[in-house]
Amino acid sequence: MIHQIRSKHPLKWLFSIAEVSKAGYYKWILSRPARVRRQEGEALLKEHILAIHKEHPYFGYKRVTRVLRKEGLLVNHKRTRRLMRDLGIRSVIRKKRPFYGRRGSVLFKNVLNRNFYAEKMYQKLVTDITYIRINDRFVYLSAVLDLHNNEIVAWKLSERNDLDLVLNTLEYLESQPLYKGTLLHSDQGFQYTSNGYAKRLKKMRLNGSHSRRGNCHDNACIESFFSHLKTEKLYLEQPKTYEQAKQMITEYIHFYNTERLQEKHNGLSPIEYREKAAA
Repeated sequence: MIHQIRSKHPLKWLFSIAEVSKAGYYKWILSRPARVRRQEGEALLKEHILAIHKEHPYFGYKRVTRVLRKEGLLVNHKRTRRLMRDLGIRSVIRKKRPFYGRRGSVLFKNVLNRNFYAEKMYQKLVTDITYIRINDRFVYLSAVLDLHNNEIVAWKLSERNDLDLVLNTLEYLESQPLYKGTLLHSDQGFQYTSNGYAKRLKKMRLNGSHSRRGNCHDNACIESFFSHLKTEKLYLEQPKTYEQAKQMITEYIHFYNTERLQEKHNGLSPIEYREKAAA
């Protein structure tokens, strides 16, 4: 268990709680097969790389390598480049191409501007993608949260972090009572600045809004949900397959929407708050 959550909490603190000695832990590490140690090491590196890319999407493999080294992870730029390629991520800044007709990214103003209060349902929505570890690989969860009551109103799990993941998530919203001009806020991930995303928002009559580049606090509510999901469910039960991960997420979102009490809503769950507000 210490080995699984060591990247999230200080080892000294974990040793104290589990009553395990530092020497005993590292002796156990060295006793494991080299292949297993290598796979777990790469999975840990990938987690760090994904976290760095999310906060600094404009970092290339060289700058990501520098950040990893500052975090105490000894890795060279060739390995970082290979792992980033495996994860399908790259810097959002592209080199200029010697041809014409290339379209740039679509950027919306930060309309939300950290005003997380919404008077009614489907007035202000926030969305984002997070990665979920399954053994030595990752899957990706896209979710939409309503700022009126913090309810998760749409989500989609995929093995690929691409535009289709975002567009398929938006399909769940099409049957909901959206307003003309409902605000949908996201970060500046490549999916959310694509022409395909902008066209879908226009088709659904949604107003787009983007966080400032590299500023996760502009989308703090959905980040908070992802943190709860991982610490209260996924880190504890540790899914081993895609199907297990999907089942755990389904169970947690149902619990979060219907039962998880929130101080912001005077101890009511998101759905209880919604029903009380509508009464």
